[in-house]
Amino acid sequence: MLNCNEARDLIFSSVARFPDDRVPLADACGRVLRQSVTAERDQPPFDRVTMDGIAARHAALASGRREFRIAGTQHAGDDVQTLGALDECIEVMTGSVMPPGADCVIPVERIEVSGGMARADDNVDASPGRFIHPQGSDHREGYRMLAVGHRIAPVDIALIASAGLADVAVARQPRVSVISTGNELVSAGAPIAPHQVRLSNGPALMAMLTAEGYMRCQHEHLRDDPERMRQRLAELLAGSDVLVLSGGVSMGKADFVPGVLKELGVNVVFHGVAQRPGKPMWFGTGPSGQAVFALPGNPVSTLVCCRHYVLPALLHASGATPRPPVPIRLGSDFTFAADLTCLLPVRLEVAHDSEPVAEPVPTNTSGDFTALSGTDGYVELARGDTEFPRGSLQPLYRWLEV
Repeated sequence: MLNCNEARDLIFSSVARFPDDRVPLADACGRVLRQSVTAERDQPPFDRVTMDGIAARHAALASGRREFRIAGTQHAGDDVQTLGALDECIEVMTGSVMPPGADCVIPVERIEVSGGMARADDNVDASPGRFIHPQGSDHREGYRMLAVGHRIAPVDIALIASAGLADVAVARQPRVSVISTGNELVSAGAPIAPHQVRLSNGPALMAMLTAEGYMRCQHEHLRDDPERMRQRLAELLAGSDVLVLSGGVSMGKADFVPGVLKELGVNVVFHGVAQRPGKPMWFGTGPSGQAVFALPGNPVSTLVCCRHYVLPALLHASGATPRPPVPIRLGSDFTFAADLTCLLPVRLEVAHDSEPVAEPVPTNTSGDFTALSGTDGYVELARGDTEFPRGSLQPLYRWLEV
């Protein structure tokens, strides 16, 4: 049976790259860049004043001069004024262009203004370059600020706007269909019989996908009816880039999903991963290259498999590299006897030495999704080991990639 890394590698090598798209800057956050972003101009584009006050010459102050005639005022965005005589100054505001001819700024807190004259404190520091943000000191025109494959964060929007780009090339949002299977499932708000259970996996998967920025998602429920399942899955395959099914993937009499997918021309890449939870996971590719994930129906298995395989696969198909797990120390000893990789939910806590630790939160079977509330993610405990001592370093996967 495949291990987790082998399963992920097979998924990455099988998923088709999403096409390019071009979106307005307002819609770009969370998307993966398909172009580099280079600086339109030097940053800052001019010598920028960083403090309200007066612009003067250091040489005048060094010679003992403390009083200056105010020759003008320079606000941010104003046309540039030039400083003339040594006994003159120009009032300047934060963000304005440093007037040519001046080489220092004296803050407003260190001057007194009266009758068109500004007097500086006797002991003011007015060394050359004081309170000036030099042109190009952040970066020069043409500097590559963002590279292809970068996932756009909120702070990156400012960089893209500063490059003069009103829109940007990104990976197209995939069309994702989430399908919950099972006769026993009843949606929230509907009457429920004692032998039925609430439909919860589908809404949780939708929330996980949309929280990661995948907004072209739809969800529906299919009963364990092979004929109806075959008809509807054929329609969803035709209109989707990615299918994420929950349930019906094991070896029981009502687990119709693998057989129906095979009849629809979906090529099975693997069925089963040596892990707990989520061992029966299934992955294949559709006739037009669609990625098809069939996740086990137990809630903990569904959510762990979505985080461990589906979300990284979507990023990979977008051209981004999924973030590697973060090493973290276990907060308590943990024993796991099965010959499987253990994907163990954890809650992050701060130890006495202020170093975060991952406190194990074992679930009462893979159906115990109540235990997941308050957890921050899970650690991947290596197959073949049985004892995982407190303080040992383990790879942490947070519930979301962002």
